[in-house]
Amino acid sequence: MAKRQKSTAKTAEKPLSKLNLIKNDTWLVPFTEAIEGRHNDAINRQRQLTGEGGTLDEFANAHNYFGLHRQADGSWVFREYAPNATAITLVGDFSDWHRQALYELHRLPDSQGVWEITLPAHAMHHGDHYKMIVKWNGGEGERIPAYATRVVQDKQTALFSAQVWNPEQPYEWKVSEFHPDTKPLLIYECHIGMAQEKEDVGTYTEFRDLILPRIAADGYNAIQIMAIQEHPYYGSFGYHVSNFFAASSRFGTPEELKSLIDTAHSMGIAVIMDIVHSHAVKNECEGLGRLDGSTDLYFFNDHRREHPAWDSLCFDYGKTEVLHFLLSNCKYWLEEYRFDGFRFDGVTSMLYYNHGLGQAFGSYDDYYNGNQDTDAITYLTLANKLIHSLNPAAITIAEEMSGMPGLAIPFKDGGIGFDYRMAMGIPDYWIKTLKEKKDEDWHPTSIFWELTNRRSDEKTISYVESHDQALVGDKTVIFRLIDEKMYWHMMTDDDDMTVARGMALHKMIRLVTAATINGGYLNFMGNEFGHPEWIDFPREGNGWSYKYARRQWDLVDRKELKYHFLNNFDNAMISLISGVYNFQAQPVVKLWEKDDDQILAFSRGDLIFVFNFSPVNSVSDYGILTPPGVYSSVLSTDDPEFGGYGNIDNSVTHFTKSDDLYTPLGVEWLYLYLPARSAMVLRRHPDTPASKSTSKSSSKKTTGKKK
Repeated sequence: MAKRQKSTAKTAEKPLSKLNLIKNDTWLVPFTEAIEGRHNDAINRQRQLTGEGGTLDEFANAHNYFGLHRQADGSWVFREYAPNATAITLVGDFSDWHRQALYELHRLPDSQGVWEITLPAHAMHHGDHYKMIVKWNGGEGERIPAYATRVVQDKQTALFSAQVWNPEQPYEWKVSEFHPDTKPLLIYECHIGMAQEKEDVGTYTEFRDLILPRIAADGYNAIQIMAIQEHPYYGSFGYHVSNFFAASSRFGTPEELKSLIDTAHSMGIAVIMDIVHSHAVKNECEGLGRLDGSTDLYFFNDHRREHPAWDSLCFDYGKTEVLHFLLSNCKYWLEEYRFDGFRFDGVTSMLYYNHGLGQAFGSYDDYYNGNQDTDAITYLTLANKLIHSLNPAAITIAEEMSGMPGLAIPFKDGGIGFDYRMAMGIPDYWIKTLKEKKDEDWHPTSIFWELTNRRSDEKTISYVESHDQALVGDKTVIFRLIDEKMYWHMMTDDDDMTVARGMALHKMIRLVTAATINGGYLNFMGNEFGHPEWIDFPREGNGWSYKYARRQWDLVDRKELKYHFLNNFDNAMISLISGVYNFQAQPVVKLWEKDDDQILAFSRGDLIFVFNFSPVNSVSDYGILTPPGVYSSVLSTDDPEFGGYGNIDNSVTHFTKSDDLYTPLGVEWLYLYLPARSAMVLRRHPDTPASKSTSKSSSKKTTGKKK
C-alpha cells in the first residue's frame, strides 16, 4: 500500500515543479529531477514511436499486421517478426504436418526481420492446427506464432499448437455500449477453471450461466478474471503466459468468452482482465523464449534475462519491438473482447532492477536510488495513456507493494497513470494480527491507521484477502479463525464457540476494511461465505487431483450450514456501500477510538460505523461524539440472519444528547449498546433535529455501563 513516507534526503532549495504530484507532496521536492525525468522520458519515447502527429492508438496495431489474417478476397496472409531466422515454414493439418514449398515464408526486403506468406483460400480452413518450423544458424525448432490468437492443447500428446480461427458467424455483441457504474468499484476476483463445483476445469459458458448470476445477486459491479492469457501449465494460476494474444482454450472458444463478457455487461458488471506483462514463461516450443533461435528477441540477453524468483523470462522494455508487442496486446484485449480494463500483475517486479526483492521501502530515497527501471516505467506510463485514450472509462489497477509515489496518479500530474493500486499491506496486516495477537490486544488505533494510511492523491483497492491468501501454503482468514473445526461444527444448531468467534471476526474484518475504502474493494470468489478449502491445482504432488481446484457452492446453498450467514452479511454490506453513490469519495472521519475499550467509530457522510473488538466486554450506553441528529441502525453483524445473536435491536431510533462542552463544537453524545465482537452501522436522518434531552438504548442485554 502506498503510504506517505519521509525522505532522509535534505530538502533542496529549488523551484517547485509544475507537476501536481510534487506540488501536493513537498517531501518529493528533492526528487523533482527524477520525477520530471521519467515524465519526459514517456513524452520522448512516445514521440519516437509515433513520429510527429502520430498516436499510440496508431502505433499499437502489431496484432493487425502480424499473425494469421483472412483477407477480403478470401486469401490468407501470415507474418512473423523473426530477425534471427534463416527460414520459416508453416506446417499443420493442411500439410499433413510435413514441410511443403507452398507454405514457406519469405523474408521481406528492408524489413529488419519480417517474414511473410500469402496463401490461397483453400490452403487453410477454420479449425486447422498449425505451427512454424523456424530455422536459424545452428538449429531449428517448432514454434507457435507470437501473435497467435487461438492456441490449443492436444489431449493425447499434451502438445500445444496454434489453430486457425475464422468462424463463419463471428460473435454478435448484444450490448453495443457499456458504461459501468463503478463508484465505488466492487470487484469479485475469479478464475474460470476453478469456479465450478465439479472436480474438473470449468468453462466460459458454465461461468456465464452459473456463476455470473451469483455475482450479480451478491451486488458486485465488476469481476476481475485471472488466467485468461494462454499458459501451458494450469497450476501456474495463469501467471506463466506463453501466448499473449490467445484466450485460454482450456475454458472454451473466443466466442464463448465474448458471450461471458457480453452477459456480464447486460447485468451491469464490468469485466477486468488480469493481464501479465511483467514476465513470460520460459518454454520455447509454446512461448516466446527463443522464437527465432535468439535469446534476446523480446527478452534480455544477460543476467537480467531470467527472473530470480519466478522461473520466468523478463521483457526488455527498452526494445521498440517489445513496446509494439505489449501495447498492441493491451489494445487487442480491449477491442476484440471488450474488456473494461486491466489489473497489471507484478508491477513491483517491473519497476525495479532488483524486482523489489529483499528490499524494504522505508523512505522516498528508496524510490529514487538508481534502482528504478526507467524503460519499464515508461512502458507502464504509455500503456495507461493508450488504454485511457481508447476507452476513457477503462479501469487500470497496479498490483504493486513498494508504494512508488505517483503510480496511481494521471500522467498529466506527473504520475504513471493507473487508476488504482492494490492496497497490499492490508491483507498482510490482517494475517499478522491473526497470527501474532490475542483478541484482547486488537487495538482500534492500529486498525484504523493501517486501513486509512495512504496517499490522499492515489486511489487504492482495499481487500482482506485475494487469491494469494487462499493458496496451499497459506491460509484464508476463515481458516485462520476456525481451522479444522470448520469440518465438524458448521451446522446451524451447533453452538461451538470457536466457530462463533471466527464468524463474528470474519464479518467485522470485512466491514471495517470495506467501510474505509478510498477507491474500491475486492473479494476472491468464495471468501465472501468463508469457503473452507484452500486452492491446490492439479500437480504431481497431489496426484493431479482437481479436488481443491474448485469452489463448493453447495455449502452456501445449504441452509442447514452456517456459510449462508456469512454470505447474507456480505450481500448486506455490499448493498449498503454500493447504495451510497461515490461512497469511496466520502471523507473517513474518525469519531472515536479507545484501545483499552477496543471501540472504534468513524463516519462517512450520513453513515456511522461502530466496532467493539473486545472479545468479552459488552457495554451499554457507550457514548460516542457524533454530528447531532437522529440515527437508525441499518446494519448489524450481530443479526441472526448473519449468524449473530440478535443482541442489537435495529428497530430502535437513537437521538443524540447535547452537552454544553461539545454541542458548540458541532458534536453531541450518541449512546449505544455495543455487544462484544460486533459492529453496527447507523444512518443519520436527513434534516431531523436532534433531541437535546433523550437517548434511547438499543440493548437487549446489559452487561455494564460506560459513560
